[in-house]
Amino acid sequence: MSAATAGPPLVLVHGLLDTPAVFDGLKRELGERRQPLLIPALPLRLGATPVVQAAALLGSHIEAAFGPEQPVDLLGFSMGGVIARAWIQLRGGQRRTRRFISVGSPQQGTITAQPWPARLLAGIADLKWGSPLLQQLNANLDALRRIECHSFYSSLDLVVLPGWRAVLPVGARTMLPVLTHPQLLRDPAAIRPLARELLRP
Repeated sequence: MSAATAGPPLVLVHGLLDTPAVFDGLKRELGERRQPLLIPALPLRLGATPVVQAAALLGSHIEAAFGPEQPVDLLGFSMGGVIARAWIQLRGGQRRTRRFISVGSPQQGTITAQPWPARLLAGIADLKWGSPLLQQLNANLDALRRIECHSFYSSLDLVVLPGWRAVLPVGARTMLPVLTHPQLLRDPAAIRPLARELLRP
C-alpha cells in the first residue's frame, strides 16, 4: 500500500463546541498520507441534538461521500467519539468500519454532563453517567468487538471527568502525555501518536 493510501477513507468526527477546524493540526501531521478524508460539520446545536440523531447525520455524510459499502476508518474526538460509536453500534456502521479511534470521548459518561436536563440539551444528557444511551451501547458490545478499537485519553482532561472514563469498553487504551482536553488535538505530544495510529497498516 502506498504512503498516500495508508488505509480506507478516513472520517474525522468533531466534538460539541468544535468545527472541522479542530482537526487542522492532525491534518497537517498526516499530510497527504490519509486520503480521501472526510470531516463533516455536524449541527450539534450546543448539545441540543441527541447523539443518535447526530449519528444518523454522520451516516448520511459517509454514504454521500463514499457510497453504501466502502469501508472506512473513524476517529471521533470528545462528543464526536460517542456519535461515531452510536453510528457503529446502532446505525449499522460496524458493517463498514475497519478501525475506530476514540480520542477524549466520554464513552463511560462524564460528571460535567450531570447537571444538564435532557429536555433542553438532549445530546449533553446522553453523556451522563448511566444515561439510557450509554447503557444501551454498553449492553451489547458485539459490534465493537468486530472492529479494531483504540481509545486515547488524558489522565486529567477536565472536560471528561474523571479522565480515565474516556475509554471504550473494548480495545487498546493509550494515555496521552497532555493535561487538558483541547491539548488532545493541539499538542504535538498527542498529535504525533494519533497520526502514527492513523498511518498504521
